[in-house]
Amino acid sequence: MSDLKNILKDFAGKADIDLIGFGAKDRFDDLAPESNPFTIFPEGNTVILIGERMTRGSLRGIEEGSNFIDYSFYSCRSLDDVFNAQACYDVTCVIEDYGFEAVPVFHNPPESAGMGSAVSPDKPAPNVTPDFKYAAVACGLGEIGLNGEVLTPEYGTRQRFQMIITDAVLESDSILEENICDKCGLCAAICPLNAIDMQNISEISVCGSKMEVASIDMSKCAMCKNGAIPNRLFASAAPDRIAALCNRTCLDHLEKTNRLANKFTNPFRTREPWAKDIYGKSADSE
Repeated sequence: MSDLKNILKDFAGKADIDLIGFGAKDRFDDLAPESNPFTIFPEGNTVILIGERMTRGSLRGIEEGSNFIDYSFYSCRSLDDVFNAQACYDVTCVIEDYGFEAVPVFHNPPESAGMGSAVSPDKPAPNVTPDFKYAAVACGLGEIGLNGEVLTPEYGTRQRFQMIITDAVLESDSILEENICDKCGLCAAICPLNAIDMQNISEISVCGSKMEVASIDMSKCAMCKNGAIPNRLFASAAPDRIAALCNRTCLDHLEKTNRLANKFTNPFRTREPWAKDIYGKSADSE
């Protein structure tokens, strides 16, 4: 069904969907049932990942330390619940119009897995929560950086994803070959809580792509006063770190080293960034 894949990519372009990637079923063979999308739809053959960008401007108020709430609205709630959901729904409908089943899947945090009782001994407990970071690599859209976040060549850390599982057989996209993360370590160096441990780096492999990821103490991130926010969907899940000082620094570095396709007239960071300790005091104070 190469024609359907081209139809979907063409539709995505016309609908201003920023990112779309395809991964065949065999690319997910290494995942446990609890995080494998095909546990949700065993007869499925392809995962399609839909991505919508976070506007860089939604990070501006946090970078300046003057406005935090609008990032939460535009790049969290509205992006997930309205813009990305609409894009996922629309692509799902196109697939159904061609006679194939398509299962839309929201990006719930992995910590929300297993909240119900298994319907039989051979099945994992609901809810199965697909590994979206794995899927981003498997669908050819990005890599997992040293900071533990998905990086795409278009936007770096600035996107959110939703998923479609379909029984249409669609060709996989190529795994990303270029390295976006250059292992600069600036994310770790600037963190006032020392939450990113550069002495404890593990190698992960997704579909043959090997990536180095630093150990991150999420209990420290949960106390971060530098732009990290609690997960809005599940209280005990890892916090949203995209707007935190570490990942704003990553974004600034990726832009200044010309590693992203989405370019701007002016740099993201033009002055020394602010930083707070866990008590909300300046990290530079005695």
